Amino acid sequence: MDHVVGIDLGTTNTCVAIIEAGTPRVIPNKGGYAITPSMVAISESGKRLVGHLAKRQVVTNPVNTIYAVKRLIGRKWNSTAGRTVAQTCPYTIVEGPHGDIRLKIREHVYSVPEISAFILAEMKMIAEQYLGSPIDKAVITVPAYFNDNQRQATKDAGRIAGLEVIRIINEPTAAALAYGFGKNLERKVAVYDLGGGTFDVSILDIGHGVFEVISTAGDTFLGGENFDLRVMQYLIETFEEDTGVAIREDRMAMQRLKDAAEKARCELSNVRETTIELPFLHTTPSGRHLHMHETLTVQQLEDLTEDLVDETVKICQRTLESAKLEAKDLDDVVLVGGMTRMPLVQRKVAAFFGIEPCKGVHPDEVVALGAAIQAGALVDSTPELLLLDVTPHSLGIMIVGGYFHRLIEQNTTIPTRAGHVFTTVRDNQTSVKILVLQGESDKAAENEMLGEFILSGLRRAPRGQVEVEVTFSISVDGIVSVSAKDLETGREQSITVTATSGLTEDELKDLVKQSQSYMLELRASEEIERRRQQAEKLIDTIRGLFPQVQEAMSGTRFGRDAIAKAEAVVQRAEEDLARGDARTLLDTMQSLDRTLGMFKNVMHKKSEAAHR
Repeated sequence: MDHVVGIDLGTTNTCVAIIEAGTPRVIPNKGGYAITPSMVAISESGKRLVGHLAKRQVVTNPVNTIYAVKRLIGRKWNSTAGRTVAQTCPYTIVEGPHGDIRLKIREHVYSVPEISAFILAEMKMIAEQYLGSPIDKAVITVPAYFNDNQRQATKDAGRIAGLEVIRIINEPTAAALAYGFGKNLERKVAVYDLGGGTFDVSILDIGHGVFEVISTAGDTFLGGENFDLRVMQYLIETFEEDTGVAIREDRMAMQRLKDAAEKARCELSNVRETTIELPFLHTTPSGRHLHMHETLTVQQLEDLTEDLVDETVKICQRTLESAKLEAKDLDDVVLVGGMTRMPLVQRKVAAFFGIEPCKGVHPDEVVALGAAIQAGALVDSTPELLLLDVTPHSLGIMIVGGYFHRLIEQNTTIPTRAGHVFTTVRDNQTSVKILVLQGESDKAAENEMLGEFILSGLRRAPRGQVEVEVTFSISVDGIVSVSAKDLETGREQSITVTATSGLTEDELKDLVKQSQSYMLELRASEEIERRRQQAEKLIDTIRGLFPQVQEAMSGTRFGRDAIAKAEAVVQRAEEDLARGDARTLLDTMQSLDRTLGMFKNVMHKKSEAAHR
């Protein structure tokens, strides 16, 4: 049976799940953890570290450790997000060849989808080790408010990681699938999803296996990172006021402060106050050691971040209005994402919706579980489950005067298709340039440009007499295709908006090959490590048997020769292990196995003789 996994590719943590015996379950990583940090590092030796291995060394290697990369995926170099991250993160952000964001780690420059692919490849490996079979298909979740560029870049990341992304699904929708799975519910539900880097809210109508999204909204740059940054800035200002020393250029100190801010914020979900102890936080040029000892209370944290929570409530209000509903019309509110553990968030959400939020889902795992449910439904063509999602942004083209003409409105159920007939605006106009835009502003320049193409060969005629039909279609993944057609001649031009993920097709193919080569090398090195550990155990076992074999065969020439041969085999094996010689390791293992077999045979014969 082919397995398809569901992956929640999160800003802070990533999670992989699968349907097993009809039930969705999260697959734990090697350490037994359900979630894996979304972090990638390159060590001094050039080794790639992903997840917990990357997180453990982030304080000592902050410049070469990438975190929260999801906030940059599919974004342009000149975006507000890129500038903000560049100012607050210790790692280096550079401009890519296509106006995209790239990340410099040591001497190499990586694209954002490439870094995300390293995390997805880790999830693929976790699932393969658990299932004992290859995984090549996945359903991956994205924030509901992701635009087309961000969705396409996520699909590219999956492709680089060796995964065919059979569906992109919105995170709140995935959470709703997990919430309603296996229950014959008829409810209107709000899913409030506040994660590490993004915020989404979706209103769904659930009934008899149909999950229909009515409206969705969000902010792809609002999440736990913003909360941690507020705490971090407070700690920096307090430290600088107390010591008179500026530490913003000390990258290691900044990383320690970030870690301390995140830890304090998490702790304050369960206690009233917490202590932040950072000895030797900074050393001045004169050799003076400066330490931090601060106490942070729940009230201080709430004062620092209340406006961020209020912003999420405003978005909830807009989403209800778009759905033409009031809070009293909802039956339940589902909280998703680690940030929803914060008491202030829970209070504000309960106050706004007028109902206590549902506590029946795991905020860190529910999205991955929902992705696995969708994966299972796609593979098995489950008739009992129907998902009707919406496009989070309006789509259209730029028209004369620099205005935005919408062809598909925000919160339209997808897949969908819509067209409009435009006329030429100049006499004898023979071509028309189509600028494809996504957003809500009436001014074209304020929206996201997804792509452009030219329809040429139009007949010469006075303006207004040549008609061009522009048609938009959106797939179930939210990926956009656009065509333009001269209604008189039938001449047509079209594009699938894929080129703006930041990578060309040639770059993608090259990265896929590199990823495949890396995974082959990694599997080979893991096999060598497995054999090395087995060889070390055999050596220990054989050495442990030496005294007993010597006693059993004492005084015989055969015994002396056998022990001498065994000692030579063990010595050669230890030399092979010390050299790390992979070519001879298999032969070494076989020699050790034969030696152990001989020893066990001797011990067995001695035991038989003793019982006669």
